[in-house]
Amino acid sequence: MDDLDLLDWRERLARLYLSDLDLAGFRAARDELFRSHPCSPLPAAERPGFTGLRWFPHDPAAVVEAPLRPASGTESIDTGGPDGVVGYRRVAVAETPWGPLTVWWIDAYGGGLFVPLLDATCGAETYGGGRYLTDTVKGTFGRGLTVLPGGRVRLDANYLYNPSCAYDDRWACPLAPAENRADVPIRAGELAYHG
Repeated sequence: MDDLDLLDWRERLARLYLSDLDLAGFRAARDELFRSHPCSPLPAAERPGFTGLRWFPHDPAAVVEAPLRPASGTESIDTGGPDGVVGYRRVAVAETPWGPLTVWWIDAYGGGLFVPLLDATCGAETYGGGRYLTDTVKGTFGRGLTVLPGGRVRLDANYLYNPSCAYDDRWACPLAPAENRADVPIRAGELAYHG
């Protein structure tokens, strides 16, 4: 994997998230990217036989609009990898049917929104460390989280996805902090890869 491959991966991922594909088309295109791209988070040995990621069926009830309330404060998370300690700043708290979820801003060059969450499916049906609704640093714009006028967001849990560390131990990922842990199951989005 080299820097130009990584640039290509991020561009393709951003284009996929910004595309007009429906959910089924999005999932199929994401599978193909995971299968064929040199920067796929899947172990290289598993890519030739890869038949696709596992997902919950589409759930219209997993699409919600939530009001935002102000939040403040920062956290530092040691990813354990080459990124080291990464600073995250609270932007707002979304009042969702699943409970309050903090919307984070990654305090790094360029920054970006980040919404990790851990729900009652994690560790049983989904990745034990939680899943992401969005990480705009990685190009996941406009599907899991959309900012709406009037201090609201639209959250679509059908686009919850696993962090790279869910596929291969060579990756280090920031996981959901305690304030982004929902006590209820969210049966939408990506299932555990190693299920």
